[in-house]
Amino acid sequence: MSINVSNNTKFSAKKVSIDTLKTDCIVVAAFSDGKLSSTTQQLAKNSDLAISDLYKQEEFTGKLGQQVTFYQPTKNIGKAIILGFGEKDKTSITSFRKALSGLGKILAKSTLKQTVLCLDEVEIPDCTSETKARICAEAISHGRYQYTQTLPGKKAKSNVSISYATDNTKDANKGLTKGHAIGKGMNVARELGNLPGNICTPSYLASQAKKLGKANKNLSVKVLSEKQMKELGMGSLLSVSAGSHEPAQLIVMEYKGAAKSEKPHAIVGKGITFDTGGISLKPGAGMDEMKFDMCGAASVFGTMTTLLELQPKINVVAVVAAAENMPGSKATKPGDIVTSMSGQTIEILNTDAEGRLVLCDALSYVERFKPQSVIDIATLTGACVIALGGHATGLFSNDDDFADELVAAGIKSGDRAWHMPMWDEYQGQLDSNFADIANIGGRPAGSITAACFLSRFTKKYTWAHLDIAGTAWLSGGAKGATGRPVPLLSEYLLSK
Repeated sequence: MSINVSNNTKFSAKKVSIDTLKTDCIVVAAFSDGKLSSTTQQLAKNSDLAISDLYKQEEFTGKLGQQVTFYQPTKNIGKAIILGFGEKDKTSITSFRKALSGLGKILAKSTLKQTVLCLDEVEIPDCTSETKARICAEAISHGRYQYTQTLPGKKAKSNVSISYATDNTKDANKGLTKGHAIGKGMNVARELGNLPGNICTPSYLASQAKKLGKANKNLSVKVLSEKQMKELGMGSLLSVSAGSHEPAQLIVMEYKGAAKSEKPHAIVGKGITFDTGGISLKPGAGMDEMKFDMCGAASVFGTMTTLLELQPKINVVAVVAAAENMPGSKATKPGDIVTSMSGQTIEILNTDAEGRLVLCDALSYVERFKPQSVIDIATLTGACVIALGGHATGLFSNDDDFADELVAAGIKSGDRAWHMPMWDEYQGQLDSNFADIANIGGRPAGSITAACFLSRFTKKYTWAHLDIAGTAWLSGGAKGATGRPVPLLSEYLLSK
């Protein structure tokens, strides 16, 4: 099997006249104070739509994300979706994005061949047509994703054309291109995350990277075997895969969009393709969701997909530390001591704190590229879920200015992160009587001490750690990978 993310949505910007428009569907705006956009007013006039009656009867209030559908409002328009944007004078980029997320889900269920979005006229302070178009393309691309690989009876969605109505077609097309690329990257990350652990193994990830390299001239790929990792002294990473018959893989992808002399930015992903906890076995309930423990790696693949779509003039190194954490006869035991690539010894007090063990060697390895910046991405701690829930990614860094850049990228992309402390006082929790460092620091401030552990291996460059344990996937009826933080990572890298 290979990554199967359909690219069946085509976006374009064009000028539109509501009087002559022919389309399967049109999407127009309304607001909670009874106000309508100019296109909505014209559509109502041309079709005698009794929108005002809906307001009076409170069947439609225009609140954020609310939708009402009219069928065949005119001879040439098959369907009209009126989308609520809340109070007209309080519309923001955040509320615009929220309204569009609901639309993406509706269009995902639709078999319409052509849809016209008349949403550029929604006025947002300091927001351009390019930004609004990008949000639309990202939301719809994300919404049209569906998982089919192990559902043989489920067919891929048909092709659809989305037109963004605007007079500013040049800038809007830029936004549509960027939004579609980010949406595609998110969907690649979701697909990898959603695959079961018996398919998406470390070797599978390695094979996908090689396929990506063969398909793109400016992407070089190499994969280090366990033998090569052992020669490099990666005893920490290899301690995680010791109990599994699946060999660990260190996957290195180099995107070369700028001059060779330009130092790269680096992204490093935790790729635990299934995490039983090892000897420190997890409870059985909910363990199926541990296939999502490679979502950090998935976001790296997704971000590289976005970069390959947009071809920015930048150099990026992507490293994925892939392993399976199993309780086999050769598995690492609590109390074992291993030596990392950096030469630091680690006392493994809990084999379920394995993500930091693969990442620390990957972070040491990335030094050789002399990176401008390094970001590691990992579903690292349940403590981060308790601290921030599923709304924000935990952000830790050894450089406050760098952290501020990432926070700003998160706000701009709608994929927010929160800067957490990583003070020296927390480092003492990782003291060990038998090694340079312990791999856990106890229950207090668990996400912080995990970041402190990683910081011991990142002293030679500007570094940030994104703990995505709360944001990488959803549980319950909506179970599945989210594709975060591909938008944040893409926004940061594209800004360079």
